Amino acid sequence: MGKCLTDAELTAALDAMPLWKRADRRSAICRNFRFQDFATAFAFMSGVALKAEQMNHHPEWTNVYNRVDVTLTTHEAGGVTALDLELAGFADGLAARLA
Repeated sequence: MGKCLTDAELTAALDAMPLWKRADRRSAICRNFRFQDFATAFAFMSGVALKAEQMNHHPEWTNVYNRVDVTLTTHEAGGVTALDLELAGFADGLAARLA
């Protein structure tokens, strides 16, 4: 599970991942992904799902056509942990490869 990041640690992590933002009204990070079409969005979700299953750490997300909105938090820890940053980095890399 890991421990929640401090405010300073989270700020530094988000500085290195500028497309991710702090979620409103909760301890989580979020990002909105946009793809060329539904098939690419679905491929992204499939890839992230496989990684999430491997990590046993699952995102909160919604999908509408070419848009995938992702929120990451570690529920057991009550906030953002290194697991969330790892999955966010994976999602960023996969999105870049699919672009």
